[in-house]
Amino acid sequence: MKLAVGFITYNEATAKYLDDFLPSLEAALSFLKSEDYRVYVFDNSDKDNLLNNRILFQHQRIEYFCLGHNLGFAYAYNVLIKEAIKDGADYFLVINPDTIMEPEAIKNLIAALDNDGSLGSVAPKILRWDFAEKKKTKTIDSLGLVLKPGLKFSDLGQGIEDREKLEDEEKNKAFKILGPSGAAGLFRLSALEKVAATRPENREIRPENRESLPESRPVQYFDERFFMYKEDCDLAYRLFLAGFGSRLVPDAIIYHDRTAAVSKGGIKNFWRGRQAKSKKIRAWSFRNQHFIFLKHWKKQNFVNKIIVILRVLFLFIFSLILEQFLLKEYFFVFRQARGLTNIK
Repeated sequence: MKLAVGFITYNEATAKYLDDFLPSLEAALSFLKSEDYRVYVFDNSDKDNLLNNRILFQHQRIEYFCLGHNLGFAYAYNVLIKEAIKDGADYFLVINPDTIMEPEAIKNLIAALDNDGSLGSVAPKILRWDFAEKKKTKTIDSLGLVLKPGLKFSDLGQGIEDREKLEDEEKNKAFKILGPSGAAGLFRLSALEKVAATRPENREIRPENRESLPESRPVQYFDERFFMYKEDCDLAYRLFLAGFGSRLVPDAIIYHDRTAAVSKGGIKNFWRGRQAKSKKIRAWSFRNQHFIFLKHWKKQNFVNKIIVILRVLFLFIFSLILEQFLLKEYFFVFRQARGLTNIK
């Protein structure tokens, strides 16, 4: 078994986490021999931003890729996944640098995939990390992605308090998930290869900017039309449709300082949670949810199609009345509906 680990950095947004994240990652990989794993980072930072570089270059075992500007979550990971496959890796760990992990986390994730060949991915138990206070909490960030009628994806358990032990094995079986959250998840690379899509070149990315990198196209594992947000939902759904299972590994524990958390129930908490998110995050999420509707519409049964239509109408009315800045996202949605793929 050979493991590849990939993560993405973004200017100051992630530089502040690296002094905690990198030692945590190193400790979690210590059970493996050096020849049994590789670590890759794709730096989506600007060329003149050296915060990430100074820290990352101190770690000689990290392979570093950078184009000098933000090309998005999906593009960056496609580059790293293709590099991992070329290096002969069996598993690929997606991990955010705004996380820290318990020492046994990666070992337990690998054991779960090793023991069940039907699984295409496994998810850790992700709890909230209060980075500002340097405090691990018992609040659940994600137990994995679940799918509700009408192509509604959500993080299982998000916002509720965790129990240290499941009472019995049946409780563990109750945690049925579609796939891991984009914050952290282990994938079987042979499964990713089976669901990979072939897409045309994105002409907005100039060839001269890619001279030092392996080419991610035409094969895409994460769909690059999802520049950021919900690309993990799309990939999890494609793996599910291809017959690959996924499950939670409760004893693989990772802590995450989530910047776009979902609030607890209730209209007041919902609105407060939305206002805490930047307009850019809300716009990407809004746009990409419509991409999911378009992409997977034909696969839905009659009832699900009705629910999707109702959700589209609700989102339109919501944006029209409460968040008019989202209306411009329909331009990108309409371009997508017409088959144009060069969406940024």
